[in-house]
Amino acid sequence: MIPYFAQSYDFSDYNVLVVDDVPLNLILVEKMLARFNFKLRKAANGQQALDAVAELKPDLILLDLMMPGIDGFEVIRRLRANPDTTDLQIVILSALNSNEDVVKGFNLGANDFIMKPIIMEKLTTCVVNYLKIAGAKKS
Repeated sequence: MIPYFAQSYDFSDYNVLVVDDVPLNLILVEKMLARFNFKLRKAANGQQALDAVAELKPDLILLDLMMPGIDGFEVIRRLRANPDTTDLQIVILSALNSNEDVVKGFNLGANDFIMKPIIMEKLTTCVVNYLKIAGAKKS
């Protein structure tokens, strides 16, 4: 279900990056967001995410935390430390759900935190809201 306030909104100029080391999670998020017309790119780890951000300049990043090598917390830390990416919209999608993990994510600069398993309506509403924020910053 597309949120009512997004039904007439054109997302074709937006780029969304989904980062997760579990291929099934990437497919799941892609299917949940298939109804929207934005460009979706996937990354399987933190380094791929940082490379994709440098190349793609996404409007929104949906970021897992638990990944080998560079984890999601470090991705956020690096993006927020870079003046070119400090304003990116970052939504954490994670099975980590302790208060410490949630607070750490927000303290590092995440805009939102969605716990897995992902509820499709929550994800789609969140994505629409943050793409609208990103759009307001573009104009």
